[in-house]
Amino acid sequence: MKSAWFILSALVVGMFLGIGVDIAAPGAATASLAFIEPVGLLWLNALKMTIVPLVVALLITGITATADAARAGQLASRAVMTFLAAIILSGLMSLALTPLLLRLFPLSPAAAAALRDGLGGGGEAPPSPTFSDFILGLVPTNPIAAAAETAILPLIVFTTVFAFAITRLAPVQRATLSGLFKALGDAMLIVIGWVLALAPLGVFALGYALAVKAGLAAFGGLIHYVLIVSGIGVACIIFALLLAVFVVRIPLTRFIPAMVPTFAVAISTQSSLASLPAMLKASEDLGVDPKKADVVLPLAVALFRFTSTAMNLAVVIYVATLFGLELTPWEMAAGLAVAVGAALSAVSLPGSISFVTSIAPIATAMGVPVAPLGLLVAVETFPDIFRTVGNVVADVAATRFAAGEDAHPPAGETP
Repeated sequence: MKSAWFILSALVVGMFLGIGVDIAAPGAATASLAFIEPVGLLWLNALKMTIVPLVVALLITGITATADAARAGQLASRAVMTFLAAIILSGLMSLALTPLLLRLFPLSPAAAAALRDGLGGGGEAPPSPTFSDFILGLVPTNPIAAAAETAILPLIVFTTVFAFAITRLAPVQRATLSGLFKALGDAMLIVIGWVLALAPLGVFALGYALAVKAGLAAFGGLIHYVLIVSGIGVACIIFALLLAVFVVRIPLTRFIPAMVPTFAVAISTQSSLASLPAMLKASEDLGVDPKKADVVLPLAVALFRFTSTAMNLAVVIYVATLFGLELTPWEMAAGLAVAVGAALSAVSLPGSISFVTSIAPIATAMGVPVAPLGLLVAVETFPDIFRTVGNVVADVAATRFAAGEDAHPPAGETP
């Protein structure tokens, strides 16, 4: 939480300083870009260099962990299938709702142009691939070359196939390879932790450069972004509550009171893991066998990111719309597939790390610029509140569904 606020503060200070210098001495502001902007770009490059190895390592460990969980028994298998269905549904909702919100509440053309120019989006968008190009590009002829060229989608296809192959190995071999990639992922998380330790400096430089180039329109653009992505977060919460009522068959008059302590922890910590004890108590209050909750809820915290696919796709669609990119149906399908994989592989990562490692592969797979993520991570503090609340609602509802408990209240209670 402290680091998130430090990063946000660095962004605000950098932007105010950039606007102030630009107003007081426009020539000096422009000249200063040659010295300050490279600092931000260098930090952004350091952040991007971790993406490919981290995505490969996390995807393999996420798939093997999910497969191991599904083997653990009927309850765990039902839970995993519930998680998969829910994150796919939330992603589909975002693909439909985010473009609608952007049409209903568009960013003004002047603000969009200024923000786009400030983020380095002056060039023309590359032509969209044809359907045949998209299909042919799914399977890499050389996975190493795909990694070198940051061709995320074919790399993820190969990594997914490789991960499922690992799950079919003998236990000793499976443990050896899983341990190798777990160690690789842990090492890359240490590297990205070092990079993010410099985030206030990098974000300050990027914010200063953005403000000099875009002026006050930069603030308006970032506020618009936060409102749109937070709106998708609110939609996720409502969707999770609807699933709890109509699929899991828990009345809201019973579900909401049981979740109040969990909401308090989720909002204050923005962490599903920190909310686990409160979720266990809420599940018990909703009639779930504590033994079953002890199995399903930790799995949910580790593997289930209900809001991840929806809100990550919303970020990418927002950037695509800002840069005037028309996303084809198969590009959206590719984004959904990568978003699902990213949601499963983002195991217990801090918000600032998971923001980059989850969204950058989606953006790359959909042909959307990755550079804006270096600034957008600074304002993730606000949408992250809705991410966490939506996740804990879905975690408890999914636990009740996977446990197969009777939806009726315990004896002596009124419905």
